[in-house]
Amino acid sequence: MASALKNLSAYDDATIPDARELTFGIVVAEWNAHITHALYEGCYDTLLKHGAKPDNIHTVQVPGSFELPAGARILHGQHKLDAVICLGCVIKGETSHNEYINNAVAQGLTSLSIATGSPFIFGVLTPNDEQQALDRAGGQHGNKGVEAAVTAIRMAALKKNPDQEKRKIGF
Repeated sequence: MASALKNLSAYDDATIPDARELTFGIVVAEWNAHITHALYEGCYDTLLKHGAKPDNIHTVQVPGSFELPAGARILHGQHKLDAVICLGCVIKGETSHNEYINNAVAQGLTSLSIATGSPFIFGVLTPNDEQQALDRAGGQHGNKGVEAAVTAIRMAALKKNPDQEKRKIGF
């Protein structure tokens, strides 16, 4: 479903694991700070809402979204983290720079996840214009930072509890 038809922040609280014993990293791009800081607030507040302790949330800022994977790797190396959330915003603009940056960040975070066995969450907005970004950073379509936090909690819990109830997924 297109995000234009859905509030990204809507989820069932009952399905989110308890985050009290989990540790998180949050890496925030400074570029488009009015947007990325709104994403951060949604992310941080959601982690706290689900039990994460403030002392177990480690945050760094990096210059732009392109630097998110490097910042995430550095933060992961400095702390014992169960998941790292990367928040950024790359607005399309007049050139195709957004395609290169978004692809590099996605590939970098995927590579880190596979190499370390830890979840690195892609919380990067990829809008066509600033209004679309604002709509997804606390506006009419919710806050992608909330979605990234929920994803991090679920993935961190999955990593911590691999013996969870085995469920069939259709094959």
